[in-house]
This record gives sequence, structure tokens and C-alpha cells, in this order.
Amino acid sequence: MFKKVLEYAGEHRKTTYCAVAAMLAGMVMQVLPFWFIYQIIRPLLMGETVAAEYMIWRIAAIAICTVLYAVIYIRGLSLSHNSAYNTLKNLRISLQAKLESLPLGMIQEKGVGAVKKMFIDDIEKIELPLAHALPEGIANVTIPVLVFLGMFLADWRMALLALASLPFGMVAMMMMYRSGTSKMEDYYESAQKMNNTIVEYINGMEVVKVFNRDGESYHRYEQDIRSYRDFTLAWYKACWPWMAIYNSLVPCVALFVLPVGSWFVMKGYSTLPGLALALCMSFGISGPLLRAISFLPTMARIDYTISSLEQMMNEPPLIQSAEPFSGKDHGVKFENVSFAYKEAEVLHGITLEVPEGSLTALVGESGSGKSTLARLLVHFYDVTKGSVRIGGQDVQHMSLEALNNQISYVAQEQFLFNMSLMENIRLGRPEATDEEVLEAAKKAQCGEFLDRLENGIHTMAGDGGRQLSGGERQRISLARAILKNAPVVVLDEATAFMDPENEEKMNEAIAQVIERKTVIVIAHRLHSIINADQICVLETGNLAAAGTHEELLTTCPAYQRLWQAAEGSAQWKVSTEKGGNTL
Repeated sequence: MFKKVLEYAGEHRKTTYCAVAAMLAGMVMQVLPFWFIYQIIRPLLMGETVAAEYMIWRIAAIAICTVLYAVIYIRGLSLSHNSAYNTLKNLRISLQAKLESLPLGMIQEKGVGAVKKMFIDDIEKIELPLAHALPEGIANVTIPVLVFLGMFLADWRMALLALASLPFGMVAMMMMYRSGTSKMEDYYESAQKMNNTIVEYINGMEVVKVFNRDGESYHRYEQDIRSYRDFTLAWYKACWPWMAIYNSLVPCVALFVLPVGSWFVMKGYSTLPGLALALCMSFGISGPLLRAISFLPTMARIDYTISSLEQMMNEPPLIQSAEPFSGKDHGVKFENVSFAYKEAEVLHGITLEVPEGSLTALVGESGSGKSTLARLLVHFYDVTKGSVRIGGQDVQHMSLEALNNQISYVAQEQFLFNMSLMENIRLGRPEATDEEVLEAAKKAQCGEFLDRLENGIHTMAGDGGRQLSGGERQRISLARAILKNAPVVVLDEATAFMDPENEEKMNEAIAQVIERKTVIVIAHRLHSIINADQICVLETGNLAAAGTHEELLTTCPAYQRLWQAAEGSAQWKVSTEKGGNTL
């Protein structure tokens, strides 16, 4: 555990060491007054006469130690919290680096709730243990050990009596630790599940209300919260009895010293001053001992939490290199590509070539693998088998930065950050001038809705871009792609949220984006891609056929079915007749 903490403390290890040293000094100041109390009591027990100065100096020493303890303890806490915060910072940065190295698709699979819990909740839970358990735990263990060694040198019988209650307390603590550890994994899993459910419930509230599914959705929400409550209470219920036992026994180091030690004195096995020394020092170390033992479970939590965080991020990283793009052109080629999603293969040996400067459309029923194939090109995942190449260079043999410079990816739902629309567009090319951003927005047909906004392009997008409609968000994302001006363009249902009135304008904007580019389009509206250079039909993860619209209509049954469905849907209309509604 200490190795893990010091590893993440990094350059702040010295601060950790200084915090431990300050806590050790503070513990010495806390225990020393009991030694001075013994020195005051001893002459009284022996019937000796001492000068007033003797008493005054020891009383003053007790007061000085008390003040020094407070000052040093506060300084130690300041250092320990400084070290803890920097350790957590390094831990978050390390996890961020691991997260960024994972396939993007795998991160999306984990869910927002799980990632939020990991980066915020789980890490925050170990802040207090890091700030207190580590430095204070070491100090609260070390000083009592040294005191016990001194007691053994003074009177080994009394020292053994002072230690007699500890084994009982340690047994109770170990039982509590065993009970708690057995339920810890279930507790963390239930917390993660609850976080995901809460995020899903809030994000899906609109759908829940529209379809009147409040009862069903709330039932699941309530069930997961109740499950978390039950796991938490079960964990505490298993630990509470043992916690009560060791909290009662550990501080009572005088439990055997007083009765048995008195008997030893009466029998002549020990002396009265020896008994007084044992009692005074026992009272002095009872508090530190209790704190030291109470810190042990939290130290286990530090180790468990860090290990679980590392394990969660211990997925195979995305295969990439630091090489720049060195392809001979911007043609795209999928060579015998297979891909398995959670052990179930969803793409089966697809070989497909997209010549430079051409437009290729991927069509097929939902779940046929169109979007998955496109995401393999932008390297959201690593292929299970085969390769994806741009200009002959495998995407795994270049850096993500180099790859991203070659591709503009416009997805069905684009995320907007809660900053101005101008800055959201500028993400396409951070060094772009305001004039270039405005020109890109104009080409993407954003002017119509920007004019309606009070602050125009400087309007804040809102959380996740919720200030805009789905179609407006898509136009902003298209403006990003226009500004980026990458040689390869992937459009994943880029007009999905467009109404017929604005779709024509969007198609004009898209025409500007894809001019002289290598383009891959994923579309359900077949009428929009009939002029594509190549249409590829995917069926249950296989490439059923590839060709022009006319060729596929005569040779590909799967495409014929899709076209018939598209033609049929184009004739749909809603009419109202007397006696009822018809479609």
C-alpha cells in the first residue's frame, strides 16, 4: 500500500515524509506529559519531599508539551493534506493518461456514471485516509511501540499486563476487517450501478415522460438505490459488532494493569512506582493505539481503491505508434477486417477499397455493422483481424493525432461543450481566426438560427449543447468539419435530425465539405446517395455487395429490399378522414 501511495506521490514524497516526521514529533509531545505526571506522582508515592521548583518545572513542561503538540500537529496536518491532494492529482492524471490510451468505444461502454464515480467519488473517498491514516497511522503505531519498549526495560511484568488487552482488540479488528472485505466488492459494484442508473434516469427523463413510463423507470431507479443502501447497511452491520468490541478493548490498556498490577505490588513482584509508571504510560498511549487500529481499515481501503481503479483502467490500450502520417494518398482500404464486440464477432472479414477523392456510401439494416466499420477507420477500436489503411499506411502505425488530422468525423449526435458556439466550431482547427470560423458557420447553414440568438455565434451552447436543437447541433458539428478541412470525411447519418425544409441546405453544405475529399457516408435515406461512386451493402456484419445504384438494383437482393422499403416510405402520408385517422 505504501509503495502505491509513494509511487503516485511522485515529487511530493518529501512532503509526505515531512508530514510523518511532524506527526511523530506531535505524538511525542502528546505522550511526554504522562511521563511528567509520573515524575510528579513518584515522590508522593515514595514519601519523598521535593522542592516547589521540581513541581513547577514539570507542570510547565506539561503545558509546553500540550502547546507544542497542537502547533506541530496542525503543521503535520497541513503537510499531509498538501501531500494527499497532490497524490490524488497525480492519480487522476495517471488515470486520465490510461483512459486516453483506451479505445474510445470501450470508454463509452463503461458509461458516464462509472467514469464519474471513478474520477470523483472513489478518488475523493481516499483523500481523508491519505491525509490522516498514512502519516497519523505511522506516528500512532511508532510511538506506542517505543513506549512499550521503555516499559519492558523498566518492568517487563507491567509491560505485559499493559499489552494483555491488545490481542483481544486485534482479534475483533481482524474479524471486522474480514467481514468488511468480503462485502467490499459488492458494495463498490452496487455504487457503480447506482451511479449509471441515476445518470441514465436524468438523461432519459424526457423519453420517460413522453411515453408515460415514470413508474417503470422510477422502479429501476429506486431498486438500484435500495440495492446500494442494502449493500451498505449489510457491510456496516457485519462490521459494527466487532468495531464496538475493539473500540472498547483497545483503549483499556489499564484493564489488567490496575487489578493484576496491584496484586503484583502487594506480593512484592513489582514496585508501587512501577505500577504508577505503567498506569501513566498506559493512559498516554491508549488514544494513539485506538487511532492506529482505527486507521487500519482505511489503509486497506486506500489499497483496495487504488488497485480497483488501476484494474478498471487495465484494459489493453489502443494500438498506435508515434509515427506521423506517411500514406501515399488518402484512399481508404479495409483488408479482411473482422471485429468482435464483447467476444461476439460483429464484422466478418470485410475487404473494401475507397479510392481517393471518391464517395462511398455504406447502407444496410440497423445492426448490420455500418457505424462499426466507420468507427474502425477513425480508430475508436482496434480491429480483431485484418487492417484498416489510409494511403497504404495502417492506422495502427500512426499516432492518433496524425490520424485525426487526416479525418473529419461527423456523427449522428455531436457533443457540444458549454462554451460559445464560436469556440465549439473552433475545435475543428484551434488556430483558426474569427473570420474563418464565421465563414465555416455560414457554409454549414448556421446563419439562420444564429441570427435568432441574442448573442449570435457568441451564445453559450449550454450543457451538452442543450440550448440547440438536434439539427442545429449537427450544423455546428458540420461547421467544425468545414473548418478542419481534412482530406478524409466520414458522415454518420449527418442529416438525421434535419427536417425536409433544411435538409436541402444541409446537403449543399455537405457538398462543400466533401468536395475533392475521400468520403464515406452512412445513410438510411437511400435517395440521398444514389449518385455515390460506390454503394456498399452490409448484411449481418458481412459485405453483401458493392457497386453503383443501378448495378445493385439488378444484382443485389439485399439492396433491392432496402430500395423497395425506401420507395414505400417515400409514399407514406398521414390523412384524416371522417370516422378515423388513416396512414
